[in-house]
Amino acid sequence: MNPVLQTIHQRKSIRAYEDRPIPEELRQAILDAAMRAPTAGNMMLYSILEVSDQGAKNKLVETCDNQPFIAEAPLVLIFLADYQRWYDTFMVSGVVSFCEDKGVPMVKPEEGDLFLACCDALIAAQTAVIAAESFGIGSCYIGDILENYEIHKQMFDLPPYAVPIAMLCFGYPTEEQRTREQTSRLPQEFVVHKDRYRRFEAMEFERMFESSRNQAEAASSPRPNIGLQMYKRKFSAAFSAEMRRSVSAMLRSWTAG
Repeated sequence: MNPVLQTIHQRKSIRAYEDRPIPEELRQAILDAAMRAPTAGNMMLYSILEVSDQGAKNKLVETCDNQPFIAEAPLVLIFLADYQRWYDTFMVSGVVSFCEDKGVPMVKPEEGDLFLACCDALIAAQTAVIAAESFGIGSCYIGDILENYEIHKQMFDLPPYAVPIAMLCFGYPTEEQRTREQTSRLPQEFVVHKDRYRRFEAMEFERMFESSRNQAEAASSPRPNIGLQMYKRKFSAAFSAEMRRSVSAMLRSWTAG
């Protein structure tokens, strides 16, 4: 296995960090790598917000489902889906006059533009993850940044067309985290489809979750009902309800401009 694939395959989420900073040259290398990520039309429809203020990190612990390790991470980056930069560019580039001369309304960012910007932001985020991993720096995605949109908007002075899509905590993993077993993944046959999407029969789901069950049994847990477990713990949980509410508010803000 070549070094790039080895870096990808060894990666796991790290939620506990050694008490040492990330050197400035490595911080810069992570940011440089993120900014070389593929991007739609070379528009770079994202911004990276580095959270260095400890008070803000402490607040993010609360707003992101009470996860204390956020406050302890040496490097915290929020990836924004960002059309504001281009919209502001349009406003100072004669676009308003152009549209008036043509007798057409000026186009504003809508839902499709948000989805495209989300793609850009997430590609940049994952590129940062792999760059960090290559330096022995672990990371953890915080999906809960999608919650409490109104609070985050105020905290970071976010305009309508810049919204938080992903947050990453970076740091050197503790020994316990380094040696922790990786979580399993679904078998490829349940993820990779050929030519058309295929839904699965009831009995196939038993096989789909076999590796997850083996991990649970090895940890002396009773044989789990993965589907029910995931529904209760994730999909129907209070934080998921807050995420849905928050994202609805985010969409309203985006489309209202």
